[in-house]
Amino acid sequence: MRTTLLPIILWLSGATVQAADLTGESLLAEAGATVADIDTTALKKLIADDPRHVVIDVRTQTEIALTGGQIRSHRTLNIPRGWLEFQIDGQVLDRDAPIVVYCGQNLRSPPAAQTLQRMGYTNVYNYADGFFEWKNAGLPLYVADKAPESFLYSMPEEVTDGVWSAIGATQPHTYENSGHNNNLSFIITDSGVVVVNAGDNYLLAKSLHDEIRRVTDQPVKYVVLENGQGHAMLGMTYWQDQGVPVIAHVDAAREIEKNGPALLARLQQRSRDKAFRTRLGQPDRTFTDRLDLQLGGETIELLNLGPAHSPGDIVVWLPSRKVVISGDVAFHERMLPVFEDTDTAAWIETWDRFVDLGAEIIVPGHGGPVHGYEEVTRYTRDYLVYMREEVEKILEAGGGLNDAYGIDQSAYAHLDTFHELARRNAALIFQEMEYEALGF
Repeated sequence: MRTTLLPIILWLSGATVQAADLTGESLLAEAGATVADIDTTALKKLIADDPRHVVIDVRTQTEIALTGGQIRSHRTLNIPRGWLEFQIDGQVLDRDAPIVVYCGQNLRSPPAAQTLQRMGYTNVYNYADGFFEWKNAGLPLYVADKAPESFLYSMPEEVTDGVWSAIGATQPHTYENSGHNNNLSFIITDSGVVVVNAGDNYLLAKSLHDEIRRVTDQPVKYVVLENGQGHAMLGMTYWQDQGVPVIAHVDAAREIEKNGPALLARLQQRSRDKAFRTRLGQPDRTFTDRLDLQLGGETIELLNLGPAHSPGDIVVWLPSRKVVISGDVAFHERMLPVFEDTDTAAWIETWDRFVDLGAEIIVPGHGGPVHGYEEVTRYTRDYLVYMREEVEKILEAGGGLNDAYGIDQSAYAHLDTFHELARRNAALIFQEMEYEALGF
């Protein structure tokens, strides 16, 4: 028995001594010897030149919130160091994509990058300068919540005289941004306020109302829904509890009735305690093509210009101010989404009527306001035209869905939500045009 156990005891003793020799410094040195470093200049160039890149922040959400955000790139992921091995497979499918890993002080990122190498990722770099170097250089950051003291992602800003907008995150809705990932706008007149979009939840709607009260003593007279999506309508019961009527297009009202229970359930799962008091409601008033609101001597036109990205999409047109709150008819800072019921050919036709308004200032559904049509045309109409032309080529050549996935969309890779939506858009446009070719 002793003869049998002795080698095991010696082996275990050796292993113990060997493990005891390992320190944080030695592990860091080992990782540094196998992983290539990248500095700030090289990282800026990679972000600008290669749309396939992935930047991974291995810090915790608490650190990110306390230190002022993350490095902004075409695709920045937050995967804390302790979860990297378990989450990376589902988030980065291309093992040859350039991956840059960073933390705050270059302590966690080298071992994290080494782990990715061991898992078969072939093009991994460590950003040795770290987050604080990037931030101190004044380089672009993504902030998960710009107004941590409020449910709003960012506080309302005056776009032009009497027109305000709280610009939402251009990323998907998260617990941190409280579902404020679309623009919540309001128009102040001499006789009251018109709010555009009810908000994603009851508490978010209340936060918006609190900010409106700080700006003006005028009461909110109407809330208008740009469409029937959750972040436009789930906060409507807050406003109705205040005695404010909610207005929507008739198709948006149908969408709310059909999809409302599922959207509410998703909100409750995602937002947990932040979904407090949120319940389903229905608009108090609906319209079809046009509804004019007369308020404070001003005409505010609610217009359905035709199909856009979801049923019941409308724009709010202020002809006396040459301002249009376009909702999801127009996109620019984030990639537009195509849904299963989106008619992209009709959306292109709708665009011509949108341009005919002659707006000088456009407040889109997502992203900051713009002057004129050039930028929103490039990322809305021109994108749809390009994708349909590419799909048409595939169909004429007898190609299939896999070919649609391969359409080169790199010109749009800098847009937020590109990685979430580009392939999905290609597939849905392909399916739509297949049906068109069959005469449906």
